[in-house]
Amino acid sequence: MPRTLLGIESSCDDTAAAVVCDADDPENRILSSVVVGQNELHAGFGGVVPEIAARAHAEKLDVAVQQALDAAQTRLSALDGIAVTAGPGLIGGVLSGVMLAKGLSAGSGLPLIGVNHLAGHALTPRLTDNLPYPYLMLLVSGGHCQLLCVDGPTQFRRLGGTIDDAPGEAFDKTARLLALPQPGGPSVEDTARHGDETRFRFPRPLLDRPGCDMSFSGLKTALLRARDGCIAEHGGLRETDRADLCAGFQAAVRDVLAEKTSRAIAHYLESAPAAPWLAVAGGVAANQQIRAALESKAREQGLQFTAPPLRLCTDNAAMIAWAGLEKSATEAPDGLDLSARPRWPLDSTAAPMLGSGKKGAKA
Repeated sequence: MPRTLLGIESSCDDTAAAVVCDADDPENRILSSVVVGQNELHAGFGGVVPEIAARAHAEKLDVAVQQALDAAQTRLSALDGIAVTAGPGLIGGVLSGVMLAKGLSAGSGLPLIGVNHLAGHALTPRLTDNLPYPYLMLLVSGGHCQLLCVDGPTQFRRLGGTIDDAPGEAFDKTARLLALPQPGGPSVEDTARHGDETRFRFPRPLLDRPGCDMSFSGLKTALLRARDGCIAEHGGLRETDRADLCAGFQAAVRDVLAEKTSRAIAHYLESAPAAPWLAVAGGVAANQQIRAALESKAREQGLQFTAPPLRLCTDNAAMIAWAGLEKSATEAPDGLDLSARPRWPLDSTAAPMLGSGKKGAKA
């Protein structure tokens, strides 16, 4: 009989709850998925304000959980456990979700499963497509960018990642520089559709160096200089300038991700996987140009390609519940001493890419 978990996600600015089971058919696994966004709360600040996000989570989490249970036509007592994002993320939001999950677990007696938010993204292709282990994953989002070999529900080998800004963060900063609405990813992509990507030749950082690591902070700086040049030349930023800047920026990100993924594919194939797959997940995976470039690289090198439905690319609790199901099949549940963690690398054996401190490696 399928096991069913409640999933809770609150690591950034989406308050989410879902009910998911481990049915054989992926079409029957997500029984409900509720996501309460906070875009309007943060719109005037040009980005997510952690204190506002944490307060909104505290106000909405119990409502989202009840809505998820109602939509799945079930009760908490009928479930097999509670999975919650325990990190990494904005600590106020993560703590809100963990405390609610602890209370529900203590009151119901259901097992508690702390889930790495990044593992939720990385395991989404197994939720939607039953991908066999091991597969190659490009996890690319607002706060993270990593190329991973996914060997099991808690086994990840990092092949490379960003040494500074994540692509989603760079998209958000680009949108702010060009006076486009947040979140920046969809705004830049929509504006780029009307632009000429060849007008501004932005740098492709680190392509001249071996390996799979990436950098996007210099690209953002190059865009700022090009924008200022347009303003100086024309006395302001014209719509054609804005569209061409977006198109050029998006093309640079696309090319870097595609080339670095191609290099990671070569490393991944060295282990001779029986059924080689490339998967992409995270908010930036919703970008159609980036998806198309990655799929092309996969086909060229003999891999099958998959990307989650757009609704599962951005933060959601269905992926957390699924990751909890996979983790709980091989590991014991957590206790009520489960900690909320602002940092939690997937590959704990890899050297920190962004430095580390008292709270551990950032990535």
